[in-house]
Amino acid sequence: MKNNQFTAQLEIIGINPFVFVPEDILMDIFDASGRDKSPIPVKGTVNGVEYRQNLMKYLGEWRLYVNLIMLKNSPKRIGEIIEVSIHYDSSDRSIPIHPKLDQAIREDPLTLNNFENLIPSRKLELVRYINNLKTEESIERNIDKIIRHLKGEIDFFGKKIN
Repeated sequence: MKNNQFTAQLEIIGINPFVFVPEDILMDIFDASGRDKSPIPVKGTVNGVEYRQNLMKYLGEWRLYVNLIMLKNSPKRIGEIIEVSIHYDSSDRSIPIHPKLDQAIREDPLTLNNFENLIPSRKLELVRYINNLKTEESIERNIDKIIRHLKGEIDFFGKKIN
């Protein structure tokens, strides 16, 4: 694995702090990942602090977005020079679906079809939401809401099914 370390000036687009990744390092990540389309999972360090993030292409440029976990107070540090290491992250980042949610979705062909046709980020949002609940009561109550949402009966988090 190459070193893939560099320094960069922290910039901002909209409300999102980021750094540009040098071209030679980008090429190494493309080679390691076997792709050049975003998102590409990466890992490394920012000022010595480990991170896991996605490398994203936006407005024709590849950017490593630097969130508050990666760099404390990052939005207030625009213009600062930071030390970055970055490598392709081949680890499995999938999040398992809660068994009760999976079972409830599979009980009805309509809910299964509608769940499978959700965009990946929406599926992940629903799976994460249930996985982060603590009590069986809240899990079951919210699974019921998700099923009703997938049947088109209610909005969930103020969002329509499509």
